[in-house]
Amino acid sequence: MAPYESDGSTPAGEAEDVRDGRRTAARYVVPVAVVGVAAATIGLVPAFAGSGDPDLPKISAQQLIEKIARSDVQQMSGTVKISTDLGLPNLGGLESSRASGALSQGGGDKGGSAADPSSKLLELASGTHTLRVAADGQDKQKISLIEKAAEYSVIRNGDRVWAYDSASNEAFHATGAGDHKGAKAAPEDMPATPKDFAEEALKAADKTTSVTVDGTAQVAGRDAYKLLIKPRQSGTTVGAISIAVDAKTGMPLKFTLTPASGGAAVVDAGFTQVSFSRPAASTFDFTPPKGTKVTQGDDLKDEDKARTHGAEKQAWGDEKPAWGDGKAARGTEKTAPGTGPRTIGEGWNSIVVLDTGSKGGVPSDTSSKDGAVAGFLDSLGDHVNGKFGSGTFFSTRLVNALMTDDGKVYAGAVTKNALVKAADAGK
Repeated sequence: MAPYESDGSTPAGEAEDVRDGRRTAARYVVPVAVVGVAAATIGLVPAFAGSGDPDLPKISAQQLIEKIARSDVQQMSGTVKISTDLGLPNLGGLESSRASGALSQGGGDKGGSAADPSSKLLELASGTHTLRVAADGQDKQKISLIEKAAEYSVIRNGDRVWAYDSASNEAFHATGAGDHKGAKAAPEDMPATPKDFAEEALKAADKTTSVTVDGTAQVAGRDAYKLLIKPRQSGTTVGAISIAVDAKTGMPLKFTLTPASGGAAVVDAGFTQVSFSRPAASTFDFTPPKGTKVTQGDDLKDEDKARTHGAEKQAWGDEKPAWGDGKAARGTEKTAPGTGPRTIGEGWNSIVVLDTGSKGGVPSDTSSKDGAVAGFLDSLGDHVNGKFGSGTFFSTRLVNALMTDDGKVYAGAVTKNALVKAADAGK
């Protein structure tokens, strides 16, 4: 029996005072094409060794959550291994890099940079990757994605951000950290360390969640407690989340998510080496190698505005919605075509609903490669029928989605039956 199993279960709602900005339900990015990225924002959880675990003072789940909340590690460096197994089909010749570029709106024929962090770090949504990370306070950070024959790094030093891709010999440079989507060590919605994943998991926890302390472990040579998070609800695809918390600093060291269906972890991220000493100042210095193509962040701002403006016009047929202010009437259940997603349900059974305004479940713009990608995705799904009519069901080991023929998308870490029931209720 786990040494802390008798601590009982602490509903996450009881720790409201120590988790600033807690969301009461997990939120997911809806478009089916980015379902893998959505899964990465939920959390991770590795399998820990059952023997040789350290003997640490007893601690309750509430106390461990508070320890995480108080953690304020400013200087650190280490190596992180991230593995993601969503059970997606092998896209093979579908040119996954092209699809990634289309999703990120950066790189390639769209005039962006291959080194733009908003597109490059999407690679973490699948496969196994090794990262080197370093930090010295809030304004000095570095993340390096280590590949077989190349390395990609994002370095923030003060208000300047550099990103360099050795494979393409391209660099991305931005000033005024926070003013541009690339002016961070990583995009906000892309977790890169166990701490990032742990924060997302704890934000998603509420009264529908069981939180317990499940023994101890050693991670990267550090003594740690294991925090176990489990849904109380049925109908979710999430099995459990386990977070290894450093016993001394309170910083999450390892984080893995296992699916309700069993088997290998969907996401497994953890430090294999970590130090809490201050990194050398030179760690955060960068000078582009000779011959590097450098893209300035300011050069992309006008492109971003143009794309956003074009998307709005495509969605509405004019620069503004018909009712002028772009807001639906208070209390209305339905979302006008082209507007943002809404969430139904609660906790782990939350489902995001998006009305694309497109009949047949295919995006309005079916021209060029976007149409080809949409057709390919449609071929991967299963046809389903219900009171809502008919549609296509797409599944992974964690996040599932239902695209109805009337243009609505239902997505979440829930079962097929839950999505169909939600679509039926929406009619």
